[in-house]
Amino acid sequence: METSSTSHSLPFGEPDGLVFPPLYATLQREQPLARIRMAYGGDAWLVTRYGDVKTVLSDTRFSRAATVGADVPRVTPVVSQDTSILSMDPPEHTRLRKLVAKAFTARHIERLRPRVTEITHGLLDAMEAQGKPADLVQALARPLPISVICEMLGVPAPDHSEFRRWSDTIFGMASGEEIQSAFISLHSYVSALVAERRREPTDDVLGTLVQARDDGDRLTEAELVDFGLALLLGGFETTANQIANFAATLFQHPAHLAELRADPALVPSAVEELLRMVPLGLHGGFVRIATEDVELSGVVVRKGEAILAELHTANRDPEVFDRPEELDFHREHNPHLIFGYGPHHCVGAQLARLELQVALGTLLERFPALECAIPPEQIEFSKVKLVRGPETLPVTW
Repeated sequence: METSSTSHSLPFGEPDGLVFPPLYATLQREQPLARIRMAYGGDAWLVTRYGDVKTVLSDTRFSRAATVGADVPRVTPVVSQDTSILSMDPPEHTRLRKLVAKAFTARHIERLRPRVTEITHGLLDAMEAQGKPADLVQALARPLPISVICEMLGVPAPDHSEFRRWSDTIFGMASGEEIQSAFISLHSYVSALVAERRREPTDDVLGTLVQARDDGDRLTEAELVDFGLALLLGGFETTANQIANFAATLFQHPAHLAELRADPALVPSAVEELLRMVPLGLHGGFVRIATEDVELSGVVVRKGEAILAELHTANRDPEVFDRPEELDFHREHNPHLIFGYGPHHCVGAQLARLELQVALGTLLERFPALECAIPPEQIEFSKVKLVRGPETLPVTW
C-alpha cells in the first residue's frame, strides 16, 4: 500500500456543523494510513479503517503513557501532563481500571435511571414554565449531565456552575495558560472532595472509590484525584454536546423524528445509531506512540511515531456497516467504536448511554410536537471547542 508524502493538516478545514469532512472517507478508501500535520508537535499517522482502528486501540505496542510530558503531535498547545487512567498503559491501567470499574457496572448504572429521569423531568418542567421558544442547550443538554455527574461525585449544587466554567475553558480554544489554570483549579477542587470522603465516608461514587479495594490493593490519593478529574470532564462535556447534537440531527431528519415519536421503544437503538453517525470530536482523539515497528494496511509505523485512530471514520467503514452513510434506527449489527475498544474502552459508556436514552426519550414523551424554532440548517455550532455542539438550539412545542 502506497502512502503519499504530503501531510494533510488536521483538522480538515473549518468545522461545518455536523457535516463530516469527506476527506476522511477518501483516505479510508485510498490511503488508510495517512500522514497528517498536527497544529503542535509535528506529523503523525491517521488510521481510518475499522480493523486498523481496533488494532491501534487494543495493541499494547501503541502507548498512551508515552505521550505524557512529551512534545508529541497534538491539537492543543499544552503538553499533556495527564497521569490519569486515560494516559496509562497496562499493567498499571489494568490495576486501576479493575478498581474503578466496580462503580460503573451496567447493573449499578441502571439503578440511576429513576434519578436521572427525575432530574430530566425537573429541567423540562423549568423549560416548559419559562415558555417557548426555549434553548435546549441551556435548558437540558448542559445541565443534565453536569447535574448527574456532580451528584454522583457529591459535588454540591452551588459549585456546578464553577465546574462548568472550568470545563468550558479546558475544552475550548483557550490559551495554554488559561487551560493550565483551569486544570489546577479543578485539581484542587477534586483533591478537597477526596479529603472530605477520607474524613467522612459517603456512598456516592467518589466515596465508593475511596473505599475500593481488591486483594488489599486500593487507589492512591493521586489516582483518586486523577480519576475524579477524568470522570468530571469526560462525563460532562461529551454527553452535553451529544444531547444537543442528537436533537439537531433529528430536526434535520424529520422522518426519523416521526419514527421515534410513533415507537418510543426504538430510543435505545436510535441512541446507538446516533452515536455511530454523529461526529463529536474535531480530530482523531488520543494520540498514541508506537513502542516498536508495527505494520498496518501494508504500511510500517516506526517505533517512536505518533498515530491517531479515527473512530468516526471507522464507524462508517463499508466493510463492517451496511449502508454506512444512512441513519437507520433498525440497524441490527452496530458494533460502533465511539466509546473506544480494548483496555481504554470508556468506563463511563453505560452512564452516557443512560443519560442519552433518558434525555431523548423523556423529551419526546413530554413534548410530542417538539420542533426546531428556526430552520435546522441555521443552527449555529461552536467553532471554539474541541468537540462539536450547537451554541444554542431554539425549540418550540
